Amino acid sequence: MSENETSSVGTMLLTFLAGAAVGAVVVALTTPKSGPDLRGDLKDLASRAKSKARDMADNASGAWDDLKDSAALAVEDVKRNMSSAAKDPRT
Repeated sequence: MSENETSSVGTMLLTFLAGAAVGAVVVALTTPKSGPDLRGDLKDLASRAKSKARDMADNASGAWDDLKDSAALAVEDVKRNMSSAAKDPRT
C-alpha cells in the first residue's frame, strides 16, 4: 500500500469515527429523557469513546513498533548485501 493510499484510508476512518460520534451525540441529545438519565448516557458515551480511542492508540503504537522493526531488519539486510557485493563484485 502506498503512502497516499494509507493516508486516504486513515482519513476515511477518522471521518467515519467522527461522524459516528456526532451522530451518537445528536441521538443522545434529541431523545426525550430526564436530566439524570441524559447525563448518565452522555457519561457512558464518553467513557466508551475514551476506551475505543485508547484501544486504537494502542493498536497504532503496536503497528508502528512492528513497522520500525521490519524497517530495521530490511536496513540490516541491505547493509549485509552491499558489504558482500563490495567484497566480491562478481555476485
